[in-house]
Amino acid sequence: MTDQPAERLTAEQVLKLLREGSMSIRGLLPGSSNYTFLADVVHEPYHGLAVYKPVQGESPLWDFPFGTLSHRELAAYLVSEALGWHLVPPTVVRIGPYGKGAVQWFIDADFRQHYFTFRDDPAHHLTVRKIAAFDLVVNNADRKSGHCLLDREGRIWAIDHGICFHVQPKLRTVIWDCAGEPLPEEVVNGLLRLREALEPGSDLVQSLEPLLSAGELRALVRRTEALLDCGVYPAPDPHRRCYPWPLV
Repeated sequence: MTDQPAERLTAEQVLKLLREGSMSIRGLLPGSSNYTFLADVVHEPYHGLAVYKPVQGESPLWDFPFGTLSHRELAAYLVSEALGWHLVPPTVVRIGPYGKGAVQWFIDADFRQHYFTFRDDPAHHLTVRKIAAFDLVVNNADRKSGHCLLDREGRIWAIDHGICFHVQPKLRTVIWDCAGEPLPEEVVNGLLRLREALEPGSDLVQSLEPLLSAGELRALVRRTEALLDCGVYPAPDPHRRCYPWPLV
C-alpha cells in the first residue's frame, strides 16, 4: 500500500476515499448511544480511518424518525461547508459492512481535551463562536463538550450531528458563554453566505432535499434569517431544557 498520510490529502481526496474506499471494521467506539465503528478505508493510493454509523445501529428516538440520523450527519457537513467554516469533518452516506450509514473522516484528536478545557484559550475564541452560531442554525439537540475535538494541529472540529434540524426548538448545548454578545463580523459573513446558498433551487438546497424534510429545510432558512436579524447570541431559555446530558 502506498503511504499517503492523512494530512496530505485534499478535502476532495478525502471525500473520494470515504465514498469509494473499501471499508474494514476495527471495532466499536466506546461511549456511543448508537452503534459507532472505527473503520479502515482504502482506495489506492490513499488510506485512512473513518467513523461509521450504520442506520441499523440507531437507537429509536421519539422525536427523530428512525433511519434519518445519517442524513442529518451529512446535512450538517454540507451546511458547515456552505458557511465556509469547515467545522464538520468530511462526511458521506454510503453502504458499508453493516449497510447504509454515515461515514465521517476520523479526527486524530487529543481526547483529553474538549470544550470545557479549551474554551478560555484566546486562540479558539472565534472558532467557539462559529460553533455556537452553527448549532443555532442547525438546531443541534446534543452539543456536549466532548463533541468539540482539538486535533494534533490545534484545530477544533465539531462532531456528532445526528439529532439536528428538527422543526421545533431543540437546541441543547454547553456553549452559552457568548450569550448576549454581538455576532462577530466573520460569523455574520458566514451566515450571509449560507442564506444565499439556501435560495430555492440552489445546489445546496438540491443536496439537502433528499436528506431533510421540506419543513426542516424551511426551518433552517428561518433560523438563519432570525439569527442574522437578531445580531446577537441568545441566552438559554429558562422555560426549556437547554443543556445536554451528560455535559461532556
